[in-house]
Order: sequence, then structure tokens, then C-alpha cells
Amino acid sequence: MWQYLGKQVVRESAEKGNAMPNISTPSAAVETTGASTQKSYGGALAVVTTLFFMWGFLTCLNDILIPHLKSIFDLNYAQTMLIQFAFFGSYFIFSMASAKLIDWIGYQRSMVVGLLTMGVGAFLFVPAASVPSYPLFLGALIVLAAGITCLQVAANPYVTVLGKPETASSRLNLTQAFNSLGTFLAPFFGGILILSGAAKTIAEIRALPPDALQAYRLHEAATVKAPYVGLGIALVLLAIAIGVYKLPKIEHVQHKIGEKVEDSIWKHPNLVFGAIAIFVYVGAEVSIGSFLVNYFSQPEIGGLTEKAAANLVAFYWGGAMVGRFIGSGLLQKMKTGHLLGICAVCAAALVAISMLTSGHAAMYSIILVGFFNSIMFPSIFTLGVAELGPLTGDGSGLLIMAIVGGAIIPLAQGAIADKIGIHHAFFLPVICYLYILFFALSGSKPNSERHARA
Repeated sequence: MWQYLGKQVVRESAEKGNAMPNISTPSAAVETTGASTQKSYGGALAVVTTLFFMWGFLTCLNDILIPHLKSIFDLNYAQTMLIQFAFFGSYFIFSMASAKLIDWIGYQRSMVVGLLTMGVGAFLFVPAASVPSYPLFLGALIVLAAGITCLQVAANPYVTVLGKPETASSRLNLTQAFNSLGTFLAPFFGGILILSGAAKTIAEIRALPPDALQAYRLHEAATVKAPYVGLGIALVLLAIAIGVYKLPKIEHVQHKIGEKVEDSIWKHPNLVFGAIAIFVYVGAEVSIGSFLVNYFSQPEIGGLTEKAAANLVAFYWGGAMVGRFIGSGLLQKMKTGHLLGICAVCAAALVAISMLTSGHAAMYSIILVGFFNSIMFPSIFTLGVAELGPLTGDGSGLLIMAIVGGAIIPLAQGAIADKIGIHHAFFLPVICYLYILFFALSGSKPNSERHARA
């Protein structure tokens, strides 16, 4: 992985020559050779990519927690979607605070804070499972998500400036591919360690006497302890590693506290439209992923067990991983908006096909949506922060805040599924993909392009 990432940055550096961003402080002269500068960028990109993997892995574990906790606590779909509401709602609460944290302590230290906060959230799964308590599980997810929010606000814009602007989408797609590697592996991990037991049916659970019911819940909830403790330890160790590594500083896109900037994030339509696009994209992606285990368990769709369905969920996220590796190459030659529009049309069509069919056709069409989701987040993000300069951190905070769509849209789809059934509730993601098409074709234009056409 490190060599692959390093080669891309070296190639970009060679193409651009001396026009790479100045990563030193304004008062310090850069007296390094081209080779040494390239090497520092390659190493930095590789180190930051490990963060993308970790938050992808932890985020996707929610898709395993959803059916697991639904069964333990006998929840309906709307109640179950409180998992995603608590998790992604944290992005709305903590994103702008994370942007200000970057202004205060910088990108690297903010990444360390994010990792340590994630570690605390992972460890909180132990008391939540020991009670067991659904509200405590939600509380642990909020803390975990707060750390991921801080990590995302810092890492995404950091990657976009480690090279020339024209290939920022390609570079972010490449790092996001390793994020998707985490989402691909997480369902297998969760299926083995969390869903490995022979779970009782809802009818069997409801028939248990109170003492037996409590004992069953304790036993089933305990399966999350070891995985999350192990992840918590890994997060703390990664925080230490990031803390001691000398990442390049990116002063030119950092708004220092007390520094006046004659600009506003609200004067950049591409950012505002991009925030809405992030909202609906994350909402659509999370809605689909959250319901897949239950969707594949439906008799008319797949009739699968939860464990077997969890393995198929991995292919939904795995498609995003493959798509991002391919997209990273395509975006070297295609305009980001054009490829984003194509993917939006394909994703909307595949969801519609799944709604209108049953059996294997419905299963595989919805799984294939993951492939076309692949380039959406990094492409929308790159188009959204274009031309922000020192407001990049604040713009990143707004875009990450919009990830709250992953809280609201799945909750809405859960309420719809309780009314009309899970099969046809997927019309909501179709609407989301149609907005992304608008953003790709029109809403993503930066001010310089809008003024040029005026």
C-alpha cells in the first residue's frame, strides 16, 4: 500500500515540478530536493490512509450491530435506525467544533485527538453490554462517532492538498479505497465474532420468562465486548504512531485563530450544494447498507440467515472499494463532475431495479449499487472544497457536518419500511441519487467557473 501511494504522489510531483503546495511555515525557506519532498508526501499520504481504513471498518460494523441489537432488544425498524441516528447525528454536533480544533492545534494533533476519542467510544461498549442497555450502546456510538468526525474533518482536506489540485479527486478516491477496504472486511469480522451464535427468533425471545430473557440478552450482548476492546487498543496504538510521525504542515489551507480572512464559506455555492450532496449521498449509502441484512432475510428476496446475509453485505462495501481503485485511475483522465453524474444515474437505476424485482435480481442489483457509490464521497468532497484556500478547514467541517444525512435518511426509511415494507422503502435513496446528478452537472461549479461563464 505504502509504495503504491508513494508512487502516485511522486508521479504528480514530477508532472507539476515546483508548483506543489508549500507545506512549510511562511517564515521558513524550503531547502529540500525534489526527491525528498516527494518522499515526504508519499509517506504522509500512506500514514493518513491508515486512518481512512480504521474509520471505514468501525462505521461498517454498525451494519452488523443493527440486526444484532434489533434481535436482542426486540426493536422495530425505526427504533433500530436510532443506531445510525446516534452515530451519524454526531457528525452534525461535532463537525464544526472539529474544524475549530484544527484552527487551534493543527491537522496532525486533531487526528490524534480523534483516534483517542474513538478508542474511548470503543471501550464504552463493555459497560453497555454488561447491563445490557440499548441507550448505553447509543451513547458509546455517539462518543465513537465524535472521534471519527474529528478524524474526517482533518484527514479529508489534508489529502486533497498533498498534490496538484487537478488530481485531488483521484488522490482522495485512492485513500478512500482503503476506507472501503475497511468496510469490506468489517462484515466478515462482525459476522464471525458478533453474529456467530445461533440467535433465537423474535417469537422465541418474546416467549422467554423475564429471568431467562435477561440472561439471553446478557449472553448475546457480550459478544460485542472482545471485538470492540481489541479495536479500542488498536486505536490507542495508532494514535501514538500518528503522534510521533512528522507529517508535513499545510499552513496555506489552515485558518489560524485571530487571523482575518476576507471571505466566507457561504459565498461558495459549490460548497453549499456540496454539503447537500454529502447529506443525501451518505443518507442513501447508509440506508441501503443498514437494511441489507434484513432485506436479504426476506422470503421473497433471499430468505437468508443473518450470518449469511452479513457476508453478502461485505460485497456491497467491497464494490465501493473496487470502484474507488478504478475511479482513482479514471479521474486522472476524466472530469470529476462527469464521472460523478454517470455513477449517480447508474446507482438510481439499480435501486429502482431492486425495488421492481425479487429474488436474485433484487439482491444483486442492490449489491451492485456499492460499486457506483464508490467515487461519490471523495468526488463531492473535492468539488465542494475547491478554491476555499484558508477556509478549507471550515468548509471541511461543513461537509462533514452534512454526514448527518446518515442519521436522518435511514431513520426516515425505517419509518417508511414499517408502513409499506422494506422492499419498496428504497425509493428514498433513488431521490438522493437524482440530487447528486444535479450537483455533478451544475451545483459543483466553483466561483471561478461561474464568473467565467457570466
